[in-house]
Amino acid sequence: MIMRLKKLPLYIIAFMLLIFTGFPFIYMISTSLKSRSHFFEEPFALFSSFSLENFTSVFEMGLTRYFINSIFVSIIAVIIVMFVAALASYPLSRMKFKLNKVLFLLFISGMMLPIHATLIPIFKLTQSMGVFDTIWALLGPYIAFSLPISIFILTQFMQEIPKSLEEAAKMDGCNHFGIFWRVILPMLTPALMTVLIYNFIHLWNEFIFALVLISSPENMTLPLGLQDFKGEFSVNIPGLMAALTLASLPILVVYLFSQEKVVKGLAGGAVKG
Repeated sequence: MIMRLKKLPLYIIAFMLLIFTGFPFIYMISTSLKSRSHFFEEPFALFSSFSLENFTSVFEMGLTRYFINSIFVSIIAVIIVMFVAALASYPLSRMKFKLNKVLFLLFISGMMLPIHATLIPIFKLTQSMGVFDTIWALLGPYIAFSLPISIFILTQFMQEIPKSLEEAAKMDGCNHFGIFWRVILPMLTPALMTVLIYNFIHLWNEFIFALVLISSPENMTLPLGLQDFKGEFSVNIPGLMAALTLASLPILVVYLFSQEKVVKGLAGGAVKG
């Protein structure tokens, strides 16, 4: 009983945090089920009406195309990031050479680079390459800014793998590629899942590069396409909430089914620094 009383403040804080973080999502769903007229009559009433009109209208406004663009560019970028980061992290964590630490610091220094400082150079570069206003213009920045944190996580995780496994593989005749493919990579699954989910969530919600590099409606990603619900003099709030609800579903599903692997991978990557 005494122990429960001691934990009571923690329970109260946890409950308050749950309300603070959960209420906006509940309000978003509730508002998405209201008509515009009903929303202005009762803006703060929760689940006072049930209408799927907003969900129908968001698909009529092209939300499906925005979904496809976001899924395509996010998946392609994440696959490339996982492949490159895994290959780069292996020598940085398992091999000893003079520039080992210098290269590692050079890679992770990208985490401190402000995105906004690169917008004009990247804008000019995409124009000169002829990929401006195409979905391909987003791949370069997405990959470049996802690699530093990915290399950091994978490098730290690889350092925790016992050297004895690598030495045993060498005795069996494996070269560096064989060791990486048969020994290191299978043990890297939690960290790779962390990299996949972390970057997918980040790229799914990315807005600034899409705003600068994309102008045609058919090439817009989901965060950029949500601006369609913002008129010159008014905002279709129920429609916007319906679009946000649909946009949140993939992220919620992915995270709910893999949150343990994310925590495990991040914890493994934070053991050594």
